[in-house]
Amino acid sequence: MVRGRERQAVRMSVEVPLWRALAAYRLLTVVYAIVLFGYERERYERFWIGVLYLAVALVWTVATLPRVSGAARCTRPFLVCDLALALAGILLTPLADAQARGADVTTLPSIWTAGPVLAFALRGGWRWACFASTLVAAADVLERAHPSKDTLHNVVLVWVASIGIGYVVEVARASERTLARALEIEAATRERERLARDIHDSVLQVLAMVQRRGTALGGEAAELGRMAGEQEIALRTLVTGGLLPASGGAAGAPQEAAPVPAPPRDRPDGERVDLRSLLAPYAAARVSLAEPGAPVLLPAHAAAELAAAVGAALDNVRRHAGPEAGAWILVEDGPDGVVVSVRDDGPGIPEGRLAQAADEGRLGVAQSIRGRLRDLGGTAELVSVPGQGTEVEMTVPRPAGSRSPAAGTKAPGTTGKQNSGEIRS
Repeated sequence: MVRGRERQAVRMSVEVPLWRALAAYRLLTVVYAIVLFGYERERYERFWIGVLYLAVALVWTVATLPRVSGAARCTRPFLVCDLALALAGILLTPLADAQARGADVTTLPSIWTAGPVLAFALRGGWRWACFASTLVAAADVLERAHPSKDTLHNVVLVWVASIGIGYVVEVARASERTLARALEIEAATRERERLARDIHDSVLQVLAMVQRRGTALGGEAAELGRMAGEQEIALRTLVTGGLLPASGGAAGAPQEAAPVPAPPRDRPDGERVDLRSLLAPYAAARVSLAEPGAPVLLPAHAAAELAAAVGAALDNVRRHAGPEAGAWILVEDGPDGVVVSVRDDGPGIPEGRLAQAADEGRLGVAQSIRGRLRDLGGTAELVSVPGQGTEVEMTVPRPAGSRSPAAGTKAPGTTGKQNSGEIRS
């Protein structure tokens, strides 16, 4: 959904309304030129020249409206023909009105002449606009023979306006390219974070387990463990974007990973699943699960990501608090979202340890937990007191119109963050 909105933002170019405005301008000004010609028809000695020219201009303008719908269809041959028609109208004015050469009178195309110049500006920027407006200025001066102050004023006005619009278009195009590149980088970063989470939940933990068990067995297994540790460091560095690995690398390898429920990838995006069924495999001898009595329904992707974040939190408990530490999972289903808390009775996290882990490229909290919740539009709060354990509270907002039957309820017999009620062990 996010990528779809990004692609739509890129397609919505700032040039689109400018091209639409140009099409409307061309149509309105050719009608204005015809009305003005009819109002001043008495001064034209060769009336038929004006009628013929304006008829051609009207047909050309209406027939070429699709051409000015965007830069792709506004080709160079079209621009040349369009500008040539405007210049021809200016130069034909003295033939239709012999007195026009020495007087400040309106030319046959009138202000329609600015349309082709603006088309040059939108298509090629300020340089093309400068070229087209210069030709129009030369034609005006040639048609007047003795240009007056008003003639020069009109020439400068068209010149400055077209060049200014051309420059604005160039700046807008550069800004769009920058925005498109930023969106590509953001999408690539999000994909990298997703892959990093998946790798952390699977490959990195397997390599760490091989390293730990190989070292314990000794002999050839120790060499295999050493190689697995090196590969873990290299892979961790790769998925974190080149961050320096921890000194000693594999020596601090995590213990065996918690079982991660397979995400329901084959389910439709709009289908909801019961979060309890994904959290049930985590219940064990030292892991208690307290949940509501009614189903806790979430979209399939959100439920799978939240369950994976819980698995990452339990893995951190085993890694840092030890295999003998106890953990409690509490599920609360509220009207606005689902809150899952993971608490342990370990020694807690020393101050500054999370920042150090992020610098070392370890992804447990930064990506596998907080990254997942951030992508779901939720939050992950971590509270740790040395000697009193750690609690991770993960909140996922509920999509509008998807209230669960259990919304507003807690696990039976629970109060606040108590871990009593329906317990699975």
